[in-house]
Amino acid sequence: MKKILFIAFLLCTSFGAFAQKFAYVDTEYILKHLPEYKSALSQLEVASKQWQQQVDQNFSEIDRMYKAYQADQVLLTDDMRKRRENEIIEKEKQAKEFQRLKFGPDGDLFQSRVKLIKPIQDKVAEAIKQIAKAKYLDFIFDKSSEATMMIYASSSYDVSNDIIVKLGYKPGTANN
Repeated sequence: MKKILFIAFLLCTSFGAFAQKFAYVDTEYILKHLPEYKSALSQLEVASKQWQQQVDQNFSEIDRMYKAYQADQVLLTDDMRKRRENEIIEKEKQAKEFQRLKFGPDGDLFQSRVKLIKPIQDKVAEAIKQIAKAKYLDFIFDKSSEATMMIYASSSYDVSNDIIVKLGYKPGTANN
């Protein structure tokens, strides 16, 4: 009888040993608790507002120039009219370029965001990794992202090299 109970106990514990352990975090909630994150966001907001004011001033100046041009248009010679139109067009190009430099995909706001926020995100990711290892978690998901995102996975579950071998290639020889 003791043997049967022992074998049943071993079977039950062995099934538990093969179970994967999952957890989730809410990174948005975590970040809201970090003073350096709040500080970084306020710095970004200040910079963004300053740049937006400059953009608004630039476009107001263009609007003022255009209205003055319309008012004076009948009094201008063709040469003067062309010169004023070119000034307005050039000023508009400069304003759009300034806006792109500050708010574009590779603009100053994006660069500042990366510079200020990425170290904080890396710090949180490292803490998540340490907790995952300490609690023997295999996967951790982020519930705050729109598409539930895996932010930690134990490397023992990575079968990428197996797939590459199955397809007939050698792992580690990626073609760039």
